[in-house]
Amino acid sequence: MKIMRPLAAFVFALLLSAFASASWESLGNVTAVEQQPHAIILTLGKARLSITAINDSVIRVRVAPSGAFPEDYSWAVVSGANTPSGNFNLQDSAGVLTASTPELTLRIEKSPLRISFFDTSNQIILQEDSHHPVAFDGGEFRVYESMPQDEHYYGLGDHPGPLDRRGLAFTHWNTDTSGWQESDDPLYKTIPFFIGLRRGRAYGIFLDNTWRSSFDFGKELRDAYSFGSDGGELNYYFIYGPHPKAIIQRYADLTGRMPLPPLWALAYQQSRYSYYPEARVREIARTFRDKRIPADVIYLDIDYQQNNRPFTVNRERFPHFEQMIRDLRQQGFRIVLITDLHVAQLPNMNYKPYDEGIAGNYFVHNPDGSPFVGVVWPGPSVFPDFTWAPAREWWGTLYQDFVADGAAGFWNDMNEPSVFFRPDKTMPLDTVHRMDSGGTATHRQVHNIFGLENTRGTYEGLLKLQPNTRPFVLTRASYAGGQRYAASWTGDNCSTWNHYRISIPTLLNLGLSGFTLIGDDIGGYKGSPPPDLLTRWFELGTFNPFFRDHTEVGSADQEPWAHGPEHEAIRRRYIELRYKLMPYIYTSVEASTHTGFPLMRPVFLEYPDLEFDQNTSFFFGPDLFVSPQVDETLDAAKIALPTGDWYDYWTGLRVDRAALKPFRIALDQVPLYVRAGAIIPQQPLVQSTAETPQGPLELRVYPGPNCQGRLYLDDGTTFNYKKGEFLRAALTCEATPKSVALKISAADGSYQPWFQSLQWTVFGAKAKPARITVNGQPLSAGFDEKEQSVTFTTPYTKAAGEIVISY
Repeated sequence: MKIMRPLAAFVFALLLSAFASASWESLGNVTAVEQQPHAIILTLGKARLSITAINDSVIRVRVAPSGAFPEDYSWAVVSGANTPSGNFNLQDSAGVLTASTPELTLRIEKSPLRISFFDTSNQIILQEDSHHPVAFDGGEFRVYESMPQDEHYYGLGDHPGPLDRRGLAFTHWNTDTSGWQESDDPLYKTIPFFIGLRRGRAYGIFLDNTWRSSFDFGKELRDAYSFGSDGGELNYYFIYGPHPKAIIQRYADLTGRMPLPPLWALAYQQSRYSYYPEARVREIARTFRDKRIPADVIYLDIDYQQNNRPFTVNRERFPHFEQMIRDLRQQGFRIVLITDLHVAQLPNMNYKPYDEGIAGNYFVHNPDGSPFVGVVWPGPSVFPDFTWAPAREWWGTLYQDFVADGAAGFWNDMNEPSVFFRPDKTMPLDTVHRMDSGGTATHRQVHNIFGLENTRGTYEGLLKLQPNTRPFVLTRASYAGGQRYAASWTGDNCSTWNHYRISIPTLLNLGLSGFTLIGDDIGGYKGSPPPDLLTRWFELGTFNPFFRDHTEVGSADQEPWAHGPEHEAIRRRYIELRYKLMPYIYTSVEASTHTGFPLMRPVFLEYPDLEFDQNTSFFFGPDLFVSPQVDETLDAAKIALPTGDWYDYWTGLRVDRAALKPFRIALDQVPLYVRAGAIIPQQPLVQSTAETPQGPLELRVYPGPNCQGRLYLDDGTTFNYKKGEFLRAALTCEATPKSVALKISAADGSYQPWFQSLQWTVFGAKAKPARITVNGQPLSAGFDEKEQSVTFTTPYTKAAGEIVISY
């Protein structure tokens, strides 16, 4: 019996598995082939499958099990971005179709259907698993792909855990998961896009499906990964690199890029749940300025509102609300207001958002046609029907008064959407939404795009109210493509060392998923961090794209000056570094609006072939490498640097790899390195981005291979840069044993910068220069033997220039 019981259990499990999977059906065999311009249409019994060459490197696959493709509409893909321009060279034999572009070859086995992707050297990139064909069960579907042992997977948005998704499984269903932990899934965003990387070659998969979806990277099967959805269309894009950066660019071509944010959105920002009354907000602002700690933004959470009702002001707590915003703007502070998407159900109470929404029929409906009512912060609430353009347009008009008052940005929270007192934490799946594409859909279909369309309504509404002011919108929930409308953060994290540590891979995966301007709550939202942890988190936050300190109601003070003068001094130092680096940060972010490259990026994005710990170190922009301490118990750390030569940012000295030994990372220290060959622009310290820097722009030159840098400036707030009011310049250097030649290009654009001179600091100098010339004219310079640097100042002109340092 001891032998038979496990055997019986095994047999029963097999039978149960067979029964559970009996309703799944594969597509079967190809019965007909039709070639169209840019596409191949396969018939498989009653089903049809479309393979379209969007271009030579991006292939779209759609499946219609019934034979009829639905209307081609996407909430994620930019209009026109999936218009095909590629062409297939098709060869049809009895058992196999071969379809080639100049970059790819598709091998399509007919019986049974199996699609494989090859590069131009006939190396397999991606291959459907031979044991598990694409299968459907009613509206559900699942795709299985072979999983080589040495392939790694990245992306999928803000799921916690390690950077590499291999060995893990994830669900996409936007969920309010307050106080989430590393094992929690799902969280707030649905971004069904990932990158596969093997031996330096990368590809991407984007499943454009808004229903509940899931991705399994080897948890179910040892040699295959899979993805699928509870409903909707099987519609995915295969994106080939082979470099990971090419994947990022091509995904951005499809789903859009972050618009250039206002400069102040890249600065330090202060928040909590909640700063009130008005006197407390003014006190926070005054303390920043008195202590000379730079800051640009103060957030007002829900307690500034009357009974938590969006678009209201509690006049007892904020009797001079409008004047307060104006006064703080004079001190260099912007105010960002939370505006949640739930509207209090208040008939006959003169509550404008409810009255107008009911009159315009702008709210989500129950199946019987009545407005859906759910309980959130204001109590019983109704919800704008954001998937319907008229409702979005109306929502945008609600910001008129706050914009007129001078509020600079808006925070769309709770937009998963979150609904209290329900086991599923959201709307019933049968609520009815009107669609831009026509007709209606249930919440099951639109749940994952509700936050996306909420931010779209906010962003587009702000553009109409202030056509020449860049909107700033912050969101918790979103879908693929949401970077077009809003910045984001990782939601209600915790004040623990583990959350501090996992913030790195979480933010890196969000950056790979299209969101450039992302961050987490510095210090953690839930709980109160011990002093050392908060200080370390401020240091790390300096190198997060979105840099905001935020915490929950009832927690201890978490401002930079909390915990005494020693911690305050360290936190001030790193916030000051953020402001000094602003020209480098702004230049990198502006480049991201063209390339889609994240500001905070994993090592493999720069070094695809390099074996490296991807979870604890990262690049900040193209040239700064950050390796923070992530373990509170660590006595000594040995820094691992990527390939090539590096300089220590703090000392300016070139790193001697042979001399790298484990060392204790002091509380005030973040190991920070500069790639040899970088030119980093920095500015004099200011207390906010509203303050004009006084003095020259510093150009820190770190000679090395392919030495170059860039500079981009504009007014930081308007869209005048689209009219040519910007400054763009390229910088290069070329070093030999006897000289360093520096060049700056003629500046493009009509923008007049704040600086009139350039301070050059050239590192790696072993001796005092014998001679320095600027456009052939001699120039004097200082030499720092300890720092091994040469410093000199030149007048700034928009013309090209050349500097030669001779030794």
